[in-house]
Amino acid sequence: MTVSKLLTSAAAAFLVLTGSLAAATPAGAADCPSGHFCAWEHADFDGQRANWHGDDGWWEGHIADADSSWANHGIEGPGIPAFVQVFDDAWQGGAMTICLSPGQEVNQNGAANDRGDSHRWAHGC
Repeated sequence: MTVSKLLTSAAAAFLVLTGSLAAATPAGAADCPSGHFCAWEHADFDGQRANWHGDDGWWEGHIADADSSWANHGIEGPGIPAFVQVFDDAWQGGAMTICLSPGQEVNQNGAANDRGDSHRWAHGC
């Protein structure tokens, strides 16, 4: 086999492999950085996004009482709180509106919609 045929075969294999990987990604997957909890102001991960890598006792700005979709892209590991609990009052007070397990993405939830004011990372829901 010539070098050019080998390179062409390798390139074709690469395209097939990367095409398969791209197709395997869910179409509605949330754009949220690794290690973060994200909330969007609209359903289906649309509108402005807020994201955090730690607890936040007082959501400010556009996202307070305006959260409509959520994603937990936190890091899992021994002893690491990997669940995210969202509350309807500041400083993790009031009722828990939604709790996300590690890797969970919720594109809409009528009971939690437009209620979040704070969140914390926890070891469970």
